[in-house]
Amino acid sequence: MRAHQPEALAIGSVVLAVALGVTGCEPTTHGTTTGTGAAAAKEGQAGSRFSTVRFLLDSRGGVQVTGGSRAAVRQAGAYPVSVGRTHDFGRPRDRVLVVLRHWPESADERAARGRTRRQPPPEEPVVESGFLVDTAGWTRADLDGHPLQWLRREDTIRIDTTNSAAGDEIRFTLSGPHGGRPGQPPRQNDCANRDPSVPRRLPLPDVEPGDPVPDVLARLRARCLDVQYASAPGTTLPGTVERVLIPLAGRPVTSVAVPPLDGTTDNRSGEGPEVTGGANEVSADLSRPATVVVSR
Repeated sequence: MRAHQPEALAIGSVVLAVALGVTGCEPTTHGTTTGTGAAAAKEGQAGSRFSTVRFLLDSRGGVQVTGGSRAAVRQAGAYPVSVGRTHDFGRPRDRVLVVLRHWPESADERAARGRTRRQPPPEEPVVESGFLVDTAGWTRADLDGHPLQWLRREDTIRIDTTNSAAGDEIRFTLSGPHGGRPGQPPRQNDCANRDPSVPRRLPLPDVEPGDPVPDVLARLRARCLDVQYASAPGTTLPGTVERVLIPLAGRPVTSVAVPPLDGTTDNRSGEGPEVTGGANEVSADLSRPATVVVSR
């Protein structure tokens, strides 16, 4: 992509982090009209203007934002995070928060954006780039052309691209307006009162390759788990779930794969504590999102 093209916004994660730190810029919000009727009318007008925003991520940290409603996107910063951790973005409640987890991109790699990149060493911190999107109403999230879920303005969605192979490109899209659509499945009543820093013993969800994304999302929500999405080549119908990774308490790089990884009977992914309570129960880290791997 050429940087001078007006139809696309190219974002290098390192440059973005430095620029925000130097200028002290904060994401701004649009003014609101008081009065229930006026607010509803304004939301309807804004919703009719929102069409599509597309995020294109390469395997080494390049992020491009395009689409007819790219002007509705505001940067919320880019922050290095340790493996297994997430950044807590401050955000207004009237914007969709998109968090893209990716490897940092050096200045040399930005200059040679089209070149196939080498995967970084495991100890290199990853970057979480946040974007606030003024959808003004319901919007649909798609990953690599396949629907994930419906989002309300106050929702957050996370996409993890750190396991992408060299040369891969991940496409994430928000589109609207979509009125009267169901949002993400609600949490259980007791989830809001739970301390995410306290591990919780959970039964593993029933997940089979090819399960629909909304069904799996509902099972994870019922266990008070937040989610992030990843895209990978799979053995199932594109757009369905390949597997889920449940974060284990005690080790930030350890998760439990459901169903187990190919050719194994051990659910664990990474090194860490044994699964507790038998093969169908784990001590989960609720402060980290479970990863829903979607086949592409």
